[in-house]
Amino acid sequence: MNLPNKLTMVRIVLVPVTMALMLSGHGAAAGVVFALASITDFFDGYIARKYNLVTSFGKIMDPLADKILVFGALLCFVQNGTVNVWPAAIIIARELFVTCMRVVAVDKGKVIAASWWGKIKTNVQIFAVLFSIFVEGYRPGWAAAALWIAAGFTLLSWAAYIYENIDVFKD
Repeated sequence: MNLPNKLTMVRIVLVPVTMALMLSGHGAAAGVVFALASITDFFDGYIARKYNLVTSFGKIMDPLADKILVFGALLCFVQNGTVNVWPAAIIIARELFVTCMRVVAVDKGKVIAASWWGKIKTNVQIFAVLFSIFVEGYRPGWAAAALWIAAGFTLLSWAAYIYENIDVFKD
């Protein structure tokens, strides 16, 4: 397993650590672990492209690791009452829908690459989670607002993927 793929796996391993810290009231530590996990996403992609280490495993697991990381934090926010279930449901539904859409596209011989909307959405989600972890105990309403903003960007990204890839739905 090459270094970029190891970094992706580290991100996945850090999900339960982040969740355990969030649920046990160690927000600052959870934020640091979440931030470190998020940073591995930049480095695994950079290293894979720079040193021509792109693999099929990485193409599948890298975006999945991002989703798992965000899903874990969202579940903790819902569990501890930081936000109601709706922004989390919007984000999770979009991620599952687009992932399934990509599988259908591959079956039809088409690859749906990450769009700029998708990259923006991911960064907004990560920022919203980090912001929410760090302000949760001080400004609970701000945390919920950040997660709703992330849900809004998620809806925009969802619509863009459907619009740009509508042919996937045609038989």
